[in-house]
Formats: sequence, structure tokens, C-alpha cells
Amino acid sequence: MNNHFIAPKCKNTQLGMTFIEVLIAVVIIVTGILGSVAMQATAKQGSFDAMQRSLASSLAQDIIARIRANSVDNLAGYATSDYGENLDAVPAVRCNRENAQCTPTQMVTNDRYEWELALVGGDVTSGGKNAGGLIGGRGCISQSGNALTIVVSWQGRTEISDSKKSESCGAAGKKRRQVIVQAFII
Repeated sequence: MNNHFIAPKCKNTQLGMTFIEVLIAVVIIVTGILGSVAMQATAKQGSFDAMQRSLASSLAQDIIARIRANSVDNLAGYATSDYGENLDAVPAVRCNRENAQCTPTQMVTNDRYEWELALVGGDVTSGGKNAGGLIGGRGCISQSGNALTIVVSWQGRTEISDSKKSESCGAAGKKRRQVIVQAFII
């Protein structure tokens, strides 16, 4: 007796995939695509936040360079905590041209105006509106002798815990970001 079982031949043999297999493949592909889109959105947001932090750091270094280029006797003229709240009036004497003859006091006024303009994005416009700068950008400069503390605050796009590094600079809240730079001017 033969112990081998021989399957009967079917007239309709199944070829290809079943509907369930196709559905599972579609779910896997859609999940991968949605994951890629979510990752792209997160990367774009991270890139924007990094650009804002880089701009804030650059602005802090810019005002330090402006202060160092001026006389050390005028340090107190830069110290204020209202940069970005209300844009100062255009200085009567503009010191932003080559060969401009400006006194150190006029340079302070011009530097303050130029820095505040950059802080709020007024130096880059599109269609008559500010197109650059920080979102809700604020600047504060405090002085103690020859030591300066520059705080640049802005509003991020997402909420985090407010570090409260500098209470008096910028609107407090879970979207506030700050860059604090300390410098010694000689």
C-alpha cells in the first residue's frame, strides 16, 4: 500500500494575490507615506526654529560689534530694555554712509535705531511689510561698568516651558525663546 497522499488537481488554481494581501500592502505603504510627511513637517519646523535662534545670536553679536566700534564712554547710551517695542524715530543724522561725520553720541542713536530695525525685521521688506527679523523680537541691554548683558527674546512657533532666564525682556509665555550674551567692553 502506498502511503503517499496525492492531492487532486483543481481546475481553478489560484494565481496572484488575494484582496486581503492587497489591503495590507496598501496600509503599509500609506503608513510609510504619512510618516514621511510628518517627518518633513517636523524637520521644517525645526529648521525655522534654528534659523530664528541663529538670527537672534547674530543680532546680539551685531550690537556688541557696534558698541565696541564706538567710544567706551557711551556704554550707558545703549542700555535699555525696550528695543523692539516701539521703533525709535529715524535719527536726524544718519551715520550709515561712508565718510559720515558723526559724534559718538550720534553713533549711539544711529546704532540703536539700526539694531532695533533689524530686530523687528524692518530692514527687510516685501510689499511694504516687514519680511525679516524675529517673530515678536525684543532686545534688552543692561550695563554694569564695562560689562554688558544682551538679551534677545522672540516668540517660537510651539510651546515649551519658559526658561525665565530674563524676566524683563520679551513677553513671558510658553513660546518665548531667549539668547543671552555677555560681553566686556574695553
